[in-house]
Amino acid sequence: MTDSNDPMAEIRASFFIECEELLEALQDGLEALDDGAGDPETINVVFRAVHSIKGGAGAFGLEALVRFAHRFETVLDEIRAGRMVADADALKLFFQCSDHLSDLVRTSRDAGTLPEDETAKLLSQLDELLGEHGALPDEEEVEEEIDFQPAVLSFDLDLGDGDDEETINLLPPLSFDEEESSSHSKYEITFKPENELYETGNEPFQILRALNEMGECKVTCKTDQVPDLASLAPENAYLSWFIELSTEVEEAEIAAAFEFVEGLCILDIKKAPENKAEEEDIAETGAVASNPTDELAAPALTETPAPEEVPLAAAPQPEPDTAKEVIAPKKAEQKTPPPAAPAKSVVRVDLDRIERLVNLVGELVINQAMLSQSLESSGLSPHSDAMNGLEEFQRLTRDIQDSVMMIRAQPVKSLFQRMSRIVRESSAAVEKDVRLVTNGEGTEVDKTVIERLADPLTHMIRNAVDHGLETTEARLAAGKPAQGQVKLTAAHRSGRVVIEVADDGAGINRPKVLQIAIDKGLIPKDASLSESEIDNLLFLPGFSTAAVVSDLSGRGVGMDVVRTAIQALGGRITISSTPGSGTTFSISLPLTLAVLDGMVVQVADETLVLPLNVVIETLTLSNDDVEMVRPGANVVRVRSGFVPLFDLGEELGYRGPINDYEGSVVLLIAHEDESRAALVIDSIQDQRQVVIKGLDDSFYRAPGIAAATILGDGQIALILDTSDIITNAIGSNIPGHGSTLSGATT
Repeated sequence: MTDSNDPMAEIRASFFIECEELLEALQDGLEALDDGAGDPETINVVFRAVHSIKGGAGAFGLEALVRFAHRFETVLDEIRAGRMVADADALKLFFQCSDHLSDLVRTSRDAGTLPEDETAKLLSQLDELLGEHGALPDEEEVEEEIDFQPAVLSFDLDLGDGDDEETINLLPPLSFDEEESSSHSKYEITFKPENELYETGNEPFQILRALNEMGECKVTCKTDQVPDLASLAPENAYLSWFIELSTEVEEAEIAAAFEFVEGLCILDIKKAPENKAEEEDIAETGAVASNPTDELAAPALTETPAPEEVPLAAAPQPEPDTAKEVIAPKKAEQKTPPPAAPAKSVVRVDLDRIERLVNLVGELVINQAMLSQSLESSGLSPHSDAMNGLEEFQRLTRDIQDSVMMIRAQPVKSLFQRMSRIVRESSAAVEKDVRLVTNGEGTEVDKTVIERLADPLTHMIRNAVDHGLETTEARLAAGKPAQGQVKLTAAHRSGRVVIEVADDGAGINRPKVLQIAIDKGLIPKDASLSESEIDNLLFLPGFSTAAVVSDLSGRGVGMDVVRTAIQALGGRITISSTPGSGTTFSISLPLTLAVLDGMVVQVADETLVLPLNVVIETLTLSNDDVEMVRPGANVVRVRSGFVPLFDLGEELGYRGPINDYEGSVVLLIAHEDESRAALVIDSIQDQRQVVIKGLDDSFYRAPGIAAATILGDGQIALILDTSDIITNAIGSNIPGHGSTLSGATT
């Protein structure tokens, strides 16, 4: 929470939000380097992220964060300069430093206890790495403390009345060597920061100091835009600078000094006219050129001179391509930017405001349904103006709802990056060489889903590293690479998001799992289970295959927590495993927890809602279409195949079994695993958007019930989880499936 009375609180909060983005860029860059991308731009991205965090932290006096970031930055600068190579050991250390930098940012934001021991350990390792390559961190520290003092060029040589040879000897020798003088170029730089430059923790002082180190520098601060004290707004940027720089470096290197304020300032870098220095010399000594041919030969200057300087004799006009105004210079190329603001702008909004907007959209959807139902029941013609207006209102409501849901949606990239750290820490704890491979990081999911998915994914990643992957020796003996792989993927399927955690380990040892479940009394000794049911034993409370309790596993807590958390999100989790090849955990989740497209159906005088994306077809049955496999288990013929048939009213306990299916309405359901089933209902009422209302914890969680909603007539309808219904139905109808697992899992 930020203090509304503290003007710096909002800027500080913005800094920590910016840090999250910089840490994400740092992680991306390190992963790119780890994948073999050693191009200079990738290294610059990594360096820039740490440098920006350090600069912002210094503005808020976060000394511990500045100290660690500075040493980290020093090592990265050695790599950027080509004096050090980022080998495997160095990258491993960089990943640890990135994780620790994230910890320091978090503890600084929350005013927590800083991990001093870990900081000292990593700083020592960074120093060792620097020492191996001949860089001394102490020298870097001393260099960092040098204050910036602009060097002002002056030609007023006050040598006194007499001939003071000692004073004259102090003057630099005059050089008439044409080649030597041509190596120095003179530049005129206009630098005007925007308001955002200061909000991101950048300081013009650092840039001016960098320019001063490039050569002889004269800096003039322009204060003509500063208003009177009564009109001055502290958050606005009024100052700008005019810099005259004489240097041997190229223009691209000068532009590189401004790369950290890319898009945050107005910048103009151009070469000074070649004879301008001569004219300034003449002006200072009072000897004004009076040769009329010179005045005719050169047109008057059209550029505005520096403040407090008067344009004198005419100077040659610079070539058109020597002066380019840029906002965001990049190294060796100068591109003319668009005249407006940066191409991508971001507005940060408090989450509470977004939640309120989502709630209002939900109420809008409900009211639209009520209005629709009222007009339809009034008997108006479908072609009337009122009904046409209603259709337009429905389209607008849908557009608003989709737009608001897009505001809440976020890529899973930040979540996947957190899992990278879990893999590194877990593999180090069990002394395994493990690599995380991610795919589909741009898949967008509701922000609430991402936040509540972190803990389940953490358990699954640790389980894959500890139990799924073999030791290095076992992998080599099996003919596998020494390095194990955990793959984390995300994708949209059938209106849901599917996240998979897969490893290339030994797979599930099903005989061992079955025996452990029997020994722990979780299932009867004479239980006859399929491979899928044996795999699902991993989700039972108290189940663990670890022989010894460790920091990662062995207490029987983990996978049951995962399933509970996934179900609370309206999701499902399944397992597939191949002995010797690995195991895959698949999580299926709704895209949003706010609104869904539903099919409203009637079953035994009860109104229910099914997610529309699982319904692929509707059928009307005849008795000839239904075949009995065994008592209580029926299938229905669908073209050339058979699909299990379930009576929704019976499965939910609304009525007893029906014997005559003639004329019954059936919904053909398909799920992410490509399994299909048919649900018998009484009738289809409508197809509409419904607002999801979560059930309070005080309510009993009935199998097959995901949430509730309010219909247009004010009636409350339950939203069904068809996969859960079918799973429980299969267990209750087929002998050997329900009596063992159902009792163990409830």
